[in-house]
Amino acid sequence: MDTEGKTTLVVMAAGMGSRFGGLKQIEPIGPKGEIIIDYSTYDAIQAGFSKVVFIIKKAIEHDFREAAGKRIEKMADVEYVFQELDKIPSGFSIPEGREKPWGTGHAILCARDAIKTPFVVINADDYYGKSAYKLIHDYLVKNNSTCMVGYKLGNTLSENGTVKRGICQVDGDNNLVSVVETFSLDKNSPYPMDSTVSMNMWGFNTGIFDEFETHFKEFLTDMEDPIKGEFLIPCIVDDMIKTKNEKVKVLTTEDKWYGVTYREDVDAVKTAIKDLVNKGLYENL
Repeated sequence: MDTEGKTTLVVMAAGMGSRFGGLKQIEPIGPKGEIIIDYSTYDAIQAGFSKVVFIIKKAIEHDFREAAGKRIEKMADVEYVFQELDKIPSGFSIPEGREKPWGTGHAILCARDAIKTPFVVINADDYYGKSAYKLIHDYLVKNNSTCMVGYKLGNTLSENGTVKRGICQVDGDNNLVSVVETFSLDKNSPYPMDSTVSMNMWGFNTGIFDEFETHFKEFLTDMEDPIKGEFLIPCIVDDMIKTKNEKVKVLTTEDKWYGVTYREDVDAVKTAIKDLVNKGLYENL
C-alpha cells in the first residue's frame, strides 16, 4: 500500500465517561443530532487525513457504529480496534480487582496494527477547532516527527467543575520541554490563563510504537497503583524528552476548545456548535 503523504486520525473513544454519567462520546450536540466525533472527523478529512481509526470497547461497538461509525464510513476509510484490559504483553497479568482501562498510551498500542502512516491521536469528546487539524496534518506530512497542538489554558476550562490538563513548558523554538498531567484545574488555579496545555492532540510517526511498548512493560512492572494507575501519553512523551532528547514541536492555536467533561457542559457545547454551524463552517456535514 502506498502511504506517502497519507495520514491517519486516531480517535480514542473507549472511556465510559464516569464523571459525565454515560457514553459522552455519543451525546448528540449538533442541530441534526451530530456528535462531537462527527465534527472532528469532518475537520480532519477537510485538512487532508485519509483514514480514521476508532479505539473503542467491544461492549459499545454496536451503539458506537449506529451513533457515528455508519456516517463517517461514508466519508473516509474507517477501521475499528478494541481497547480491553487483557491486551497486555505476554508474561503480565491483570491485577486482581482492576477494572479501569490502562490509559491513553495503552489505547495507542491497541491500534498499532491498524496504523501504517504518520498519525494524530485525539479524544473522542473534545472539539479541537478546524485550524488544529490543518496545522498538525501539514506538519506531519512535511516533517514526520513528534508534535502536538497546544492550547491556552483559559480556552479549555469547564464552568461546571475542575479538569485535568497537561501543563506544558515550551522553549523559544516552540519545542516541548516538559508536560505534566495536572489535576483539579479551574479559573482559580495558580497558573496563568495563557499557559500552554495539552489536550491530547498528538502527532507521531509509526516508529513511536516500539517506545510505547517498552514504556508500557516498565509501567506494568513498576506501577504504584495496580487498581487505578494509568499509562498516559503525556507521561511517556515527557520521559522521552528527558531521557532520549526527543524533539516535540508545539503547534499553537487560538481556537477555543469545547468538550463534555460533565453532564452540565452539554448545553454550552450545543450553543457553541450551533454558532459555528450558523457561520457556515459545517454546511456540508
